[in-house]
Amino acid sequence: MTKTFNSKISYGLLIVVFVVFFGSLIPTLIYGGLTLKTIPILLFIALIYALILHMFFNTTYTLTHNILKIKCGFFHYKPIVISEIKEISKSSNIISSPAASFDRIEIKYGKNNEMILSPKDKYKFADFLTRINPRIKNNLSEN
Repeated sequence: MTKTFNSKISYGLLIVVFVVFFGSLIPTLIYGGLTLKTIPILLFIALIYALILHMFFNTTYTLTHNILKIKCGFFHYKPIVISEIKEISKSSNIISSPAASFDRIEIKYGKNNEMILSPKDKYKFADFLTRINPRIKNNLSEN
């Protein structure tokens, strides 16, 4: 059985990223206008932002048999063997990860490995994982 979960998306985070990328250009555009020098810079920043948008809207977590596959835009992470997952907990860690939201969970697996994810429905995601591997300690609570 295969089940795919999409990442939750924080639009506030997208706005912050937008301001970081384009904020520095606002004074230049206001005082200097759109010139031949600013167009390539604007296009380059827009391309980078488009790639970030692609990653935000194309982050998925696919559970197949005993494997968790993580895809973030064009990037594929090393698959996680579900039978090696030990614990699922809420996380407020802002470390870079395949999570398009600040509403995150942490998965501990293997010897000392961890992965930060942000499935849209983290409770169903955790429930699905624990059905595959009942030994997973599920620390998520809907309260």
